[in-house]
Order: sequence, then structure tokens, then C-alpha cells
Amino acid sequence: QVQLVESGGGLVQTGGSLRLSCAASGIIFAINTMGWYRQAPGKPRELVASITGGGTTYYTDSVKDRFTISRDNAKNTVYLQMNSLNFEDTAVYYCKATHPVVGTFRAYWGQGTQVTVSS
Repeated sequence: QVQLVESGGGLVQTGGSLRLSCAASGIIFAINTMGWYRQAPGKPRELVASITGGGTTYYTDSVKDRFTISRDNAKNTVYLQMNSLNFEDTAVYYCKATHPVVGTFRAYWGQGTQVTVSS
């Protein structure tokens, strides 16, 4: 059974920092591309950052130079360090694991963790 369990969300003031973690089980973690997505009320879910099994990273423009994604394959965990948080970062943050299967991809989602940035 595949499980992705996010943690580390919470309430933080503008300019503050949080570190999200996503612990995976039931998958071969090292071959999965891991992504952090977020969804604010009334908005579609968007990709925030991703990291491949080889360590290649991607960031959406709005978080570049503020957020850092990393992974520890020995711990089956992916992290999102979020600095200089602002109100627009308020959302539910979801972890996603994606790996190729024959002819397609398989994806799994976590349950989400709330991040609220207050002024």
C-alpha cells in the first residue's frame, strides 16, 4: 500500500519560514520524481517544485530563490524548505510521487498539509 504523509505545515507570519516533509512508503522511492503542489481556495492546484530521482529540480517562478526542494532517498523523504513566506503562499500543500510504468506514468498523492501565512 502506497502512502505519502506530509507534515510541517502551520501558521507563520509574513517573512517567516517553514519546512515541509513528505515521507513515502510502499514505493521504490529513488526512482520517483517527487513534487510539491499547492492549492489555494478557489484556485487550481499548481506545481510548486519538483525533484527527479537524479536530483534535477524545477521551481515555479513565484517561489524561485525562496523555496528549496530536496530529497533523502535513504529516508524515503522529500522536503520543501520555504523561506520569506508571504500571503500568496497560503494554501494546502500536497506531495506527489510519479514514476514510469510501461507506456505511461503512475502517480500518488498525499493528503495535504495546510500552510497559512499571516500579516
